Amino acid sequence: MAYFVTGATGFIGRFLVSELVDHRDGPVFVLCRASSLPRLETMIQQWTHGSGSSRVVPVVGDLGQPGLGVDPEWVAEHAGKIDHFFHLAAIYDMTADDATNDAMNVQGTRYALELADGLQAGCFHQVSSVAAAGDYHGRFDETMFDEGQPLPSPYHRTKYESEKIVREESTISWRVYRPAIVVGDSQTGAMDKIDGPYYFFPLIKRMRDNLPSWLPLVGVDLGDTNLVPVDYVAKAMDHLAHLPDRDGEAFHLVNPEPQPVVDMINSFCSAAGAPRFATPIDRNVTAGATGLLPRALRPSSLFSAVVRTAPAHLLLDQTLGRLGIPAEVVGHTSFPSVFDSKATEKALAGSGIAVPDLESYARTLWGYWEENLDDTTGRDKRTRSALKGKHVVITGASSGIGKVTALKVAQAGGIPVLVARGKDKLEETKAFIELRGGQAYAFPCDLSDLRAIDDLCARLSTELPSVDFLVNNAGRSIRRSLRLSHDRFHDFERTMQLNYFGAIRLIIGLMPKLHQQKSGHIVNISSIGVQTNPPRFSAYVASKAALDAWSNVVASEVVGHGISFTNIHMPLVRTPMIAPTKMYDKFPTLSPAQAADLVIKAMVEKPHEINTFAGNAGAVAHTFAPKAAFRILNLAYQVFPDSAAAKAKAGPSEAEPAVAAVPPAVAETEGGRESEQILMARLFPGVHW
Repeated sequence: MAYFVTGATGFIGRFLVSELVDHRDGPVFVLCRASSLPRLETMIQQWTHGSGSSRVVPVVGDLGQPGLGVDPEWVAEHAGKIDHFFHLAAIYDMTADDATNDAMNVQGTRYALELADGLQAGCFHQVSSVAAAGDYHGRFDETMFDEGQPLPSPYHRTKYESEKIVREESTISWRVYRPAIVVGDSQTGAMDKIDGPYYFFPLIKRMRDNLPSWLPLVGVDLGDTNLVPVDYVAKAMDHLAHLPDRDGEAFHLVNPEPQPVVDMINSFCSAAGAPRFATPIDRNVTAGATGLLPRALRPSSLFSAVVRTAPAHLLLDQTLGRLGIPAEVVGHTSFPSVFDSKATEKALAGSGIAVPDLESYARTLWGYWEENLDDTTGRDKRTRSALKGKHVVITGASSGIGKVTALKVAQAGGIPVLVARGKDKLEETKAFIELRGGQAYAFPCDLSDLRAIDDLCARLSTELPSVDFLVNNAGRSIRRSLRLSHDRFHDFERTMQLNYFGAIRLIIGLMPKLHQQKSGHIVNISSIGVQTNPPRFSAYVASKAALDAWSNVVASEVVGHGISFTNIHMPLVRTPMIAPTKMYDKFPTLSPAQAADLVIKAMVEKPHEINTFAGNAGAVAHTFAPKAAFRILNLAYQVFPDSAAAKAKAGPSEAEPAVAAVPPAVAETEGGRESEQILMARLFPGVHW
């Protein structure tokens, strides 16, 4: 098999090429402008997993040129050798104008057909969209196309017209794929642009940051929408393209169960920790009454008609537009059509390819957006002023808080200097930053090895023009009670080695450079546990408290040289470090992006400490009512058990005996204990119980 793909560097195209490389044999030729070859080479390394394979071959051309601008000699050489021609290059943007849509979607399709004909390709695969159905009201199945449906925008019109060109003008076999609204990868959340529901994410973030999550908000029924993750779309296309005897068919790559817009928004509100919307009147109650009205007078029709008018656009641009939500998007939040996908589902039967439920991956999508696509940091003038051109050394930069902090620093124009043990992950983060036009350095180092830290300091001091900020983020957490630690003194040694000795060795090693500069700011990621003293964290809290105390003493010695410190008493953060403690899955936690925002704040404002309300409350309680505080902590010690990992590593004398079955009374007790755990976690949010 041999393949030709247009739009391979686009969102869906990248995933499709990855599927072809991983699951099919033969070369994959990808169209690319000459100016984009360096970027494509980076993607080829990702597609081939750095193997140096030559299976993905760039073909220089241009979507805006006849025959896609491909060299006629190349076409003649490969004529009759391309089995599948996938045409994905197009504009997928509701806000694009008529001219852009026509040039990319309509004329681009005609040029792609011209090239496919010259190549005598086996089958032309057109990636269309459910937008081709326009404002058709009712059930729209895969056999339907030209139903006299209204086409309310340039995007809808050109999707319809490009599909019509394929149906009527193609001289070779064809298949059409109509995805619904495509969102990020359901496994990783990967997305490359703001589109569809992502336009509403900044508003959800603002709600999360300014309103309590328990506050109910009044919503309205805005009809139904339809979302599918890009990995489903790519897998389905790959499978459907290779089925025999399906030429001349269209396939709906949609969720078989349309989702109310309010439910979709609430899924992302829950993922973000923002308040949710409730609709006071259920649609089942109003369906009977509205069904008697002419379609044009029904609430959803009236809403769509009004928001698409020029006065409404002007109003929306001055309101929601300031939050990054284009007026054009508001008018198309729901579909009047219900997309029937029975034929597609039947064709996919037995393949294991199906649309996952949004609830199962909404948090993944939100997390990726918050960590990679949210541009709030880059747009803040004060942050850019403080970080632009500055070298920021970040330890533990291969994942979690450190990685997201690096991305935010780069977004603000800073230069992250990535430090962690894993070289491959550092290089991935560095490449990601550079692909987005940023600059970064990677310095692999085992921060539990003091000699390795000395070598790192020497390199940083000589290879960097300056060290403007140091973020001590790398750390080790151990959750184990004293009764299970009698034979594990090394837990305390290794925690202190990384969290305390490693951190101060790095600071001391860089001090000559900071003194020479007469400037520098050090941010220590400490813990809320230093203020609250939660049980089972004696090794971890002691190491963080030691770093706090050391920094407080040294700060008074170096402040006259322009060197300062910030200790962030970080609450519980959803990072790989807490992943082994499964009960934390139900606890309120900060996202890595929220934690990174605190780190950015520490660098911009340079306060002595950054604390949370819960942390300050714990510190006050220990100062003014220590006996009561320790009684509450002892209650927590009784309520929250040692983890299974802690018991397993404690040895047979300390671990609890296994039982064959859980009696009903015990199961009821465990259920009550879980309720107590969740209650305490919500009363004292962010504490490491």
